[in-house]
Amino acid sequence: MRKGESIVAHFDWALFVSYLILLIMGVATVYSTAYNEDHPSLFDFSQKYGKQIIWLGVSLFLGLIVFLIDSDIYQKFAVPIYLFTLSLLVVVLFMPPVHGARAWLGIGTMGIQPAEFAKIGSALLLARFISNVNVKQQNIQTVFLANAIILIPMALILLQPDAGTFVVFTSFLFVMYREGITYDPLILKIMNGIPGVKFKQTWVGSHFIPILFVVVFLSLVTLLMSNEVLEFDFLPGLEIPGFWSVIISLTILALLALVISRLLGAKRERKRVLFVVLIGFVLAAGLSSIVNFGFQGLAEHQKDRIELFLGLKEDPNGEDYNRNRAMAAVGSGGFLGKGYNKASVSSVESNHVPESETDFIFCPFAEEWGFAGVFILVSVYMFVLMRIIVIAERQRSVFNRVYAYAVGMILFYHFAINIGMNIGFAPVIGIPLPFFSYGGSSMMSFSMMLFILLKLDSQRRDVLQ
Repeated sequence: MRKGESIVAHFDWALFVSYLILLIMGVATVYSTAYNEDHPSLFDFSQKYGKQIIWLGVSLFLGLIVFLIDSDIYQKFAVPIYLFTLSLLVVVLFMPPVHGARAWLGIGTMGIQPAEFAKIGSALLLARFISNVNVKQQNIQTVFLANAIILIPMALILLQPDAGTFVVFTSFLFVMYREGITYDPLILKIMNGIPGVKFKQTWVGSHFIPILFVVVFLSLVTLLMSNEVLEFDFLPGLEIPGFWSVIISLTILALLALVISRLLGAKRERKRVLFVVLIGFVLAAGLSSIVNFGFQGLAEHQKDRIELFLGLKEDPNGEDYNRNRAMAAVGSGGFLGKGYNKASVSSVESNHVPESETDFIFCPFAEEWGFAGVFILVSVYMFVLMRIIVIAERQRSVFNRVYAYAVGMILFYHFAINIGMNIGFAPVIGIPLPFFSYGGSSMMSFSMMLFILLKLDSQRRDVLQ
């Protein structure tokens, strides 16, 4: 910090003000949703809106402390912070289950969710690790350690089980991809271990994200076809299970690729192309088989949720009740909404939408303010996300940039999946809307995460890279 400059000389006020706007909108929505006529005061701490005020105050206080700490501390102590959050994830596995999951550590009548803070620890350690390696000379150890940083907490979170947070942790894969951490060294080691084959480089690891989208697409196709049976009019009596139709399609595509490469490709490349096509076919067929048989081995209620999400069945008053009522609440808001504190479908009192003040808080907001209000809310979130990208790109430090992108991806995942849950575009996996949903753990963790970013950015001019 230069002499004579204030600690907030380079503070990003645009991001901070946007954060405050979301906090205020969130508290107002919690108050409206959980309003109790017998306890009308916003500061009645026996009510959820009163508790939310407490969490808001605690979050701002923690944010202030985080901001006052020198930014070098977060890089120097990334390992202890990460190990501490991991220890909490281990301890919570021995706690009594709450709603079927061991995800909470009780503190008196209150509780915290360690998985929320594990995101911060993982983001800091991943940023420190990437800033200390040369990604242009990465090896198997580099790839292994980078992935271990996120896979260890993911495994512990899966044991709770907390599917929502588990999915959010996959956001770090995009951060690694952005920074050039690929699976090329590992893939080359495997491929060159086969006799008679020698590759100097591979585009597979470098194109991880496009391949990931192909994997998701193939998995969805397999699930959609898993319970189908294909019949052919020109061959009476011939029936092919849907899964095998996927395998047959993959086989035909592989054969076409081989024929085209033989007709158009150079002779010296035929062996290499044959190998790549065969490996691709085996991996695709293997993935499809794992998805199909894994789906068939699920419990009935788990299969029901997947089929409901994919539109393969309807059960508006059963397993699909939450999503069905959420969409009804959002749709009932119309263009301008019903007005503040006038939500009928999604209020806590009506109980038509369970968890309407937490995971489904978008519902009462959309019902009260309609499309116009939703447009404003989404615009604020988009501004926050774009501002974080701007902050990330102006950093001189690799550590700062990686951490900024990690924060941006985590917030994007929560924003996209939570709203997707409310409008039927994403499965119901139970994750909060950042700075908006009722809950202390998410409020504190998101606030600390953001204030660390603001602190790192405010001292970016002092960093020589």
